[in-house]
Amino acid sequence: MKKICSIALSLLLMLGMMSACGTKSDANPTDVQKIIEEIAVDYGTYGAEANDRINVLLNDLSAADPGAGKRFADIMEIWRSPELGKPLNYDVLPDGLPDTDELCIVVLGFQLNPDGTMKAELTERLNVALASANKYKNAYIVCTGGGTAAENKSASEAGEMSEWLEQHGIEKRRLIVEDNSITTAQNAIFTYDILTSLYPSVKKLAIISSDYHIATGELLFKAEAITRANTPGNEKLEIVSNAAWKAPSGTLSTMFQAGALIEIFGDVKTAFDIYYDNYDIHALPPLK
Repeated sequence: MKKICSIALSLLLMLGMMSACGTKSDANPTDVQKIIEEIAVDYGTYGAEANDRINVLLNDLSAADPGAGKRFADIMEIWRSPELGKPLNYDVLPDGLPDTDELCIVVLGFQLNPDGTMKAELTERLNVALASANKYKNAYIVCTGGGTAAENKSASEAGEMSEWLEQHGIEKRRLIVEDNSITTAQNAIFTYDILTSLYPSVKKLAIISSDYHIATGELLFKAEAITRANTPGNEKLEIVSNAAWKAPSGTLSTMFQAGALIEIFGDVKTAFDIYYDNYDIHALPPLK
């Protein structure tokens, strides 16, 4: 219930900010959501082949709700860019980031073992986070991820990660625990909630994850910042860098990213249909 309420609150905040951007719209939110869903699913399914139809739909979205149209156009520009997730930095954050509490290192979680212990992939991500935290000694570190242990309801990804980092010498005052999320979209939503309400010094984020996950994380954290900006281009949090563990395998499809963006915009049911391959693309017009 706590997760659902947080998502609903985020959606209400987003819709309120949309109406404050550009001219006031009387568009039906359901119609706006349907256009957003079609854009996301078209690109998730067909990629660049859908660009012509996506551009038409973006115009339709802007006509229905100028604020939503501008925001989703900005998100699509990021999503369609070949530079998404690049440059990809391995093992430690690169030089040149601010070594102050303006910077926050965001460590994305990974599903726990049934007993609540961490899988090797999550530990590898933490090794990258530890090296980065030791390089930028004044940055905060957010551990993000909720309860994903089938047999241990008291364990959370973020809790296990935070404890590991503290045991490896990171001061507790630097560690921020976001332990409600179960998807990458929720990582972005709930982390944004915490940082903007409790850590006003933080302005820049650096994402830590496995290499195949970095582009998705960047996309969703940027999308969340865009949806919440009081005016386009005035996002409170900026994603400035990344560091990754080089995973021997692992992929995330463009369709998965589509579902995650739909979740960012508040339609949790459709997002989970996509995550679990239950979404029927034939519900939308065929690409011509």
